[in-house]
Amino acid sequence: MAKKRTPMNKIKEVLRLKYDCGLSNRSIASCLKLGPSTISELLTRFKQSQLGWPLPESCSDADLTQALYHVKKASRDKVMPDFTQYAVELRRKGMTKMLLWKEYHEKTYAYTQFCENFTRWLKTQKRSMRQLHVAGDKLFIDYCGPRLQVVNPDTGEVREAEVFVATLGASNYTYVEAFPSQGKSYWLEAHANAFEHFGGVPQLLVPDNLRSAVSKANRYEPRLNDSYQKLANHYQIAVMPARPYKPKDKAKAENAVLLVERWIMMRPRHQTFYTFKELNLAIRALMDELNLREMKQYGASRKALFEKLDKPALKPLPKQRYLYTETRQAKVGPDYHIEYRRHYYSVPHQLVGHHVELEASNRLVQIYHQGNLIAQHPRSQRERGNSTQPEHMPSHHQHQKWSPGRLLNWGANIGPATREVVNKMLNAKPHPEQAYRSCLGLLNLSKTHGESRLEQACKDALMLTKPNYTFINNLLKNNREGQLSKDKANTPNLVHSNVRGPNCYH
Repeated sequence: MAKKRTPMNKIKEVLRLKYDCGLSNRSIASCLKLGPSTISELLTRFKQSQLGWPLPESCSDADLTQALYHVKKASRDKVMPDFTQYAVELRRKGMTKMLLWKEYHEKTYAYTQFCENFTRWLKTQKRSMRQLHVAGDKLFIDYCGPRLQVVNPDTGEVREAEVFVATLGASNYTYVEAFPSQGKSYWLEAHANAFEHFGGVPQLLVPDNLRSAVSKANRYEPRLNDSYQKLANHYQIAVMPARPYKPKDKAKAENAVLLVERWIMMRPRHQTFYTFKELNLAIRALMDELNLREMKQYGASRKALFEKLDKPALKPLPKQRYLYTETRQAKVGPDYHIEYRRHYYSVPHQLVGHHVELEASNRLVQIYHQGNLIAQHPRSQRERGNSTQPEHMPSHHQHQKWSPGRLLNWGANIGPATREVVNKMLNAKPHPEQAYRSCLGLLNLSKTHGESRLEQACKDALMLTKPNYTFINNLLKNNREGQLSKDKANTPNLVHSNVRGPNCYH
């Protein structure tokens, strides 16, 4: 084993302490934590080199090393291999350094020196490039930290959009898409969309430890979410979540996320998007631009490397796309609707009071009764909205058990204010049956809080023009009924010279 050389900074310090400070060899050894024999050998070599002290300004570290150790300078005739191209080639499945060396035409380096030079070059590259990923092997997955926004054109409500990023290890080819949340259904849909965009499936998924992927994080044996495991089984993929507190495991994903945040998410920041489809069309154009941009360290674009490396190595897609569905049991309300994710979907009115089974994906809601499909609706993201099909309505908008007249009579028995609130709730919907659920909820508050308190709360709601179940329920829960009327009655009508009139404001 070759003796390890003394670092150049210590060699210069030995010379300085000897010739500037006049210290003995043993004192120098003690100061620098070196052996006396090492100091003696260095000073002997320096004397033999015929260099003077102080060193000439033109004497570089390489010159001093050559003078002390008689290192031969590398021949200028030797042609250094194109290690950038070799780094790309090594990402091919089955490629070896030995094969590349044999194909290296200017064989001025032995195989060992060739490997050492390549390793030395690799250490000078960025961390993400130093990890040589085999083509078609790994797909790194993460979400961006910042969010984009989607505005409801009717209500002005702003929804935050989560940006999903998936990057293939060998080519850095990147897929980007925005979703309403990081929820399980969107997480799985994003994977299926990415696989279809790539036109194939990798061997291994490397996600972060988010809840949609990992139910219990662990450095050695992370427990995958059941639905994520089903997706992996469907596509015949292995899943290896990044280890907690190990940033090198997901360096490729973090670099891709950073690029997406800078080159995709910042570009449309002055635009307003009204649907996720509109937002994703803008993202797709910027994503294609990113993948076509040349990467300096490779001398090629992500798209070009994808076509050359990853695409041929990906496994084929299965015949059927993976579709995640959530199954629930529900009871049909008196308004012939069932609730799913705070939205109401209609079923045939004959099934009021029956139990049905619901299967929901991100695109579709299907409702079954005794194994038979009875209703099908496009999935809606609008909270407290209704999806009603006309054929599900009863004739003349009446129901065997409940009717507007019966609900109004119940309200009248409690008090005139309660009846008026019920009437306004019935008239607020295109069809009275759509308000049955809210009216029944309101009237049933009399069983919990008493009829007199409900009547007073309805008076407050009418006075403040808020005749709805949510407002009245909150009044009763917080014991605030009657208080709002008193507050308004006690508010003085200030009329004096210091009060400005409407003419003061323009």
